[in-house]
Amino acid sequence: MIRSLISRAAARLHIVVDDERGDVPGWVLITLMTAGLVVAIWMLAGPALAGLFEQAIERVSGF
Repeated sequence: MIRSLISRAAARLHIVVDDERGDVPGWVLITLMTAGLVVAIWMLAGPALAGLFEQAIERVSGF
């Protein structure tokens, strides 16, 4: 009785573990796409942000 209960629980646990492996290529694709978006946004907004920073430093320092 107890052995069959343990073996059934182990079989169910094995099924759950196999189902939770995840989609590695999907996560790699999401990571690469996110990095690409960050680079693209930084290329577009970088000069404007640098200008804002320089302007703020000029106002604070008085130069």
